[in-house]
Amino acid sequence: MTWVIVGLGNPGSEYESTRHNAGRMAVMHFAKQNGVEEWKEDKKANATVAKVGTTICLLPNTFMNKSGSAVLKYVKPARREGGSAKAAEKMIVVYDDLDLPLGVMKMSFDRGSGGHKGLESVMRAVKTKKFTRIRIGVSPATAKGVAKKPHGEGAVLKFILQKFKPSELDDLKKIFKRTSEAITATINQGPMMAMNEFNR
Repeated sequence: MTWVIVGLGNPGSEYESTRHNAGRMAVMHFAKQNGVEEWKEDKKANATVAKVGTTICLLPNTFMNKSGSAVLKYVKPARREGGSAKAAEKMIVVYDDLDLPLGVMKMSFDRGSGGHKGLESVMRAVKTKKFTRIRIGVSPATAKGVAKKPHGEGAVLKFILQKFKPSELDDLKKIFKRTSEAITATINQGPMMAMNEFNR
């Protein structure tokens, strides 16, 4: 089965470089690192797609909380005719995480959504949790290196839709490079070995 790498975010120029689009930005970086510049619209999937070798990079053209519908053409749901619980095991979903400080990346497999609406949508669509997640920290850090999250729904929404500051771009580039390495390791070695290496 082909690997599918999903970068979560919102489509449209007004959302480019916002914190909530960190996953989308990271997958675009992965494709570019591998010499792929051309992305194509897949209207049937409602997504923008690029191929890195046999690996499919997918950016949903839906808003975040509808991301799962864009995945279904490439990853068949576990409990549907023609579907398999194994299909999603070759999917990596990359997304922003307020619980992690900027410059930190964490991997997991077969876990919950942590309240992330885009990830919840993907889990509902494929009807399984058995896939790899890569979480990219987007919050500022305290002196102790802990994520300093905004409080209250309005404050959270305002924060995640802010563009990254110029002073944060160096940290972002480093973490996108590390994310690309983690994606490659997952494809080549499997999620467990990749997690052992990248969650240190």
